[in-house]
Amino acid sequence: MKNGKRGYDYGKCHTCGETMQAKRVKQDFWIKGKLLVVDGVPAGVCPQCGERIVKGNIGQRLVTLIQDTAGVRWAKTVQVPVIRFAKKVA
Repeated sequence: MKNGKRGYDYGKCHTCGETMQAKRVKQDFWIKGKLLVVDGVPAGVCPQCGERIVKGNIGQRLVTLIQDTAGVRWAKTVQVPVIRFAKKVA
């Protein structure tokens, strides 16, 4: 608890049933072939299987953030290598 406030209860994981834990995560989005990473997103994370969920208001804020192209322009950018998976040649 911080400042006497209780954290949000994310409940049980819908995938495996384990109790979700409140954490801050990096959330990635591929938009028009470019990778956008939002750091510090409050989420419920399953310690068993890694499933993640966010509250509805956080999801809405993420949508607003990634639609604000002017706000994204100032963000740090890096080159991300993308490797194509090729079928094994017989």
